[in-house]
Amino acid sequence: MRNRNAVVTGSTTGIGLATARELASRGCHVMLNGFGDRAEIDRLCAEIAAQSGTTIVYSGADLSRPDEARAMMAEAADVLGPIDIVVNNAGVQHVAALHEFPEDKWDLVLAVNLSAAFHTIKAALPAMRERRWGRIVNTASVLGMVGAPHKPAYVAAKHGVIGLTKAVAIEVAEHGITCNAVCPGTVLTPIIEKQIAQQAQVTGLPEERVLKAVFLDKMPTGRLVPPDEVAATIAFLCSDAAASITGAAIPVDGGYTTH
Repeated sequence: MRNRNAVVTGSTTGIGLATARELASRGCHVMLNGFGDRAEIDRLCAEIAAQSGTTIVYSGADLSRPDEARAMMAEAADVLGPIDIVVNNAGVQHVAALHEFPEDKWDLVLAVNLSAAFHTIKAALPAMRERRWGRIVNTASVLGMVGAPHKPAYVAAKHGVIGLTKAVAIEVAEHGITCNAVCPGTVLTPIIEKQIAQQAQVTGLPEERVLKAVFLDKMPTGRLVPPDEVAATIAFLCSDAAASITGAAIPVDGGYTTH
């Protein structure tokens, strides 16, 4: 994978950051994308570059805006060269009962979690087809495979991501390009840690009990998924060893979807 050029969206924290680190450690030049404190993001880029010896750059593109998604991909190609790997990881969430779900939140969740992947893939495919090599990995979710209450937009978007993955995979299979989805269960990220603390405050229960009752009740392994494990799966799918895996939706979920 040395000297492959990659774009990883939603990569300033969590799964995306772990993926950017993993790809860089394998020799990829990477464009990070996401929100956060710019000084901290610049520090992360410098740290990953120093550790990997690869080129690490950053785009603050707002992927709810198609024009910014397209501009990000053009910038990545200008700075790094033709893009070999696209990891669509950016995502947002909103929780509310369907009859109370704000329409603007519906539009936002679908724009970031689903439509942005369409725009980045569309931008990357011509050069991938020309070079007859490409890897596209979309971060879906176990909620792209099963339903859940109070998350209608997220569930719909993640099901859509898996459908998009299959459609792209079939279309580009003869051009040396693969397209797959990973479907994480509950991943140990700062967002989840915050949610555990909030639930504990609301319920008055200890955080350990909240973790088991709310977040791990459907995960037979009884543990949150470390971001590094999802990143390792993504990196494998981006390797030459995974050339015959395409159109797959691969759970990394501690057994969640075995129920």
